[in-house]
Amino acid sequence: MIEVKNLNKSYGDFVAIRDVTFIAEQGQILGFLGPNGAGKTTTMRIITGFMPATSGTVVIDGLDSFRQSLEARSRIGYLPENPPLYNELRVRSYLRFVAKLRGVAKPQVEAAVDHMIEVCGLSTMAHRICGQLSKGFRQRVGLAQALIHNPPVLVLDEPTIGLDPRQIHEIRELIRGLAGKRTIVLSTHILPEVSQICDKVVIINEGRVVLEEQLSAMPAGTSLEDLFLSTIAKEHHEGIEAPEELLEEVGAGHG
Repeated sequence: MIEVKNLNKSYGDFVAIRDVTFIAEQGQILGFLGPNGAGKTTTMRIITGFMPATSGTVVIDGLDSFRQSLEARSRIGYLPENPPLYNELRVRSYLRFVAKLRGVAKPQVEAAVDHMIEVCGLSTMAHRICGQLSKGFRQRVGLAQALIHNPPVLVLDEPTIGLDPRQIHEIRELIRGLAGKRTIVLSTHILPEVSQICDKVVIINEGRVVLEEQLSAMPAGTSLEDLFLSTIAKEHHEGIEAPEELLEEVGAGHG
């Protein structure tokens, strides 16, 4: 599981996130939702150990990610918005390299690579150079590198951004197929993505968590879009302006 408590990140006088608190239970897919600039990527980078927090705590699979950083990070698979591929390597060679970096035992490396190539639908691309892959296949390789060491926690930052509708469907199906075995945090600003994949939603706006809710607990007849808009409207009423881009994205989701 992932437990984030009172997380803050400041850059001088600018506060990127403030008092961010939420829990992703074991085996759950949590949708981390918000507009561009809301603090999603900052939070994901802190959770995965790529960035230090100003204050607060993150517990990954029972480990304090700040005090037990190496152990905690070994339990995480991370797919950033731009997959960290080596463009000059072939897919199989790249995954073999990542497996070794991630501490996969030498006798198990080839089996781990073969398994990820199968799970992520990369059989026809295994000998292709990473730099020549389409955006959709780059995302698949990104997922494979995140999963190569069989981590109990998976963090995905905008995994379908820039993909065409067919590729979006394929990546969503891949993520859905991982449910139950791993705790997954899916950071996105796309409402339908959360509705289709996730068990729980956390909404962040201007660096603050404004809602944490099980999707199954939503009132009958209430869509995620309705919940999102009502939450933002409440924040606006309390003095936090709802970003225009968020309303545009909600409208796009209905389209």
